[in-house]
Amino acid sequence: MKYKIEIHENQEEDIIIYAKAPTDTLQKIEALLEVQQGELFGYAKGDTVKLNGEDVCCFLVEAGKVYALTEHERWQVKERLYQLEQQYEKSFVKINHSCLVNLSAIAKFQSFIDGSLSVVLKNGYQDYISRRQLKSVKERMKW
Repeated sequence: MKYKIEIHENQEEDIIIYAKAPTDTLQKIEALLEVQQGELFGYAKGDTVKLNGEDVCCFLVEAGKVYALTEHERWQVKERLYQLEQQYEKSFVKINHSCLVNLSAIAKFQSFIDGSLSVVLKNGYQDYISRRQLKSVKERMKW
């Protein structure tokens, strides 16, 4: 594989890749570029859509795959949870080891007799807040 990089201060950045067929390497490059550019793409049933981070209620990990939940849909994303946490650190908070929640999508908090706390989102999704993440959630919610 050949590649060429040219640096020009006044030139708009543009990346063009010529390939004979799609490969795993090309998919990795595409995923890296999507994260770097702040663009988020969701995949479901052969469809690909560009997601707006503000429309995502939460990111969660299930069976080793990362999903973005919007108001009505569920999209698989290629990014890892830690990458999404870095990319959306201002508007999302990590509530447990497998879930990032959009602060503007929180409908309410529920507490239980055993002292645990869960968050309910506007789309109806509910998940628990781990004891390890409780302090950061309280700080972000300014409790």
